[in-house]
Amino acid sequence: MIFYLFLTGRNGHNSRLKIKIITTVIPAEAGISGIAGKVSIYMKQFYIYILTNKKYGVLYIGVTNNLERRIYEHKNKLVDGFTKKYNLDKLVHFEETESVRAAIEREKQLKKWNRRWKLNLINRDNPEWEDLAEKLFN
Repeated sequence: MIFYLFLTGRNGHNSRLKIKIITTVIPAEAGISGIAGKVSIYMKQFYIYILTNKKYGVLYIGVTNNLERRIYEHKNKLVDGFTKKYNLDKLVHFEETESVRAAIEREKQLKKWNRRWKLNLINRDNPEWEDLAEKLFN
C-alpha cells in the first residue's frame, strides 16, 4: 500500500510525503503468528545543479527533480540547447531541497550571482572540479 501525506512546513511550503507500507504474513508453521510490517518513507527531492565543460569553463545552472536522469540527458546530448551547444556535461556542484519553490528560488538566486561568487561556491566544495556524477551514479 502507498499513502501520500501533504504537509505544510514552517516556511509555508508544501511537501508531499510518500509512505509505502509493506506487510508480510508470517506462516503459522514458523511458530510465530501475526503480521510483520515495514514502513518506508520517500520525500520528494529537488536539485539545483551547476554544469561546466572544464575547470573555470562555461557554467550552466539548472533545477530538476531527478538529478541522475537529468545528468544522463546532458551527458548524452539528448536535449538541444545551451548545454549541448557548449558541451556542458560535468556536474561540479549540486544542492538538494524538498521544496520545488525553494529549488526554483535558489536557481534564480544563483543565476543572478556574479561569476566570481559562483566560482567560489564550486571551489569551496569541489576544489578539483571533479565530475560529481561519476561518484554519485557509477
